[in-house]
Amino acid sequence: MLDVLDTAGQEELSALRSQWIRSGEGFLLLYSITDKTSFDELEEFRTQILHVKDVTESEAPPMVLVGNKCDLPNRQVPTSTGAALAKAWGCYFMEASAKSRLNVDESFFCVVRKIRELEGVSFSEDKVKPRKSKSSCLLF
Repeated sequence: MLDVLDTAGQEELSALRSQWIRSGEGFLLLYSITDKTSFDELEEFRTQILHVKDVTESEAPPMVLVGNKCDLPNRQVPTSTGAALAKAWGCYFMEASAKSRLNVDESFFCVVRKIRELEGVSFSEDKVKPRKSKSSCLLF
């Protein structure tokens, strides 16, 4: 069972964020590829997760970095920039489109798979693959 909490754009709920982070086992960190500011704010969220969980970077809970809106042409964050950040953080990266549902399910499957692996349940990596599209969305 997943408990999905979406607090995007809801600053009045930021006071509850620490409580939600404490109970979270995995995290999808999303940004809009058409909004560089949303990408720049990711470091603050990740730092807060590590602080609230009281863990080091090497002990970080499962995280998946997701660049949303890959169906739109006015890109401000290159795919390579998102991939480089995910590599630096040691987490998975993919681009998605909520509008066309490209890699939406896959992003949730990925974070759940990582949570389950920490619990000792293994999954075959080839069970979930990103869908192909004519856009530049990639799963790394």
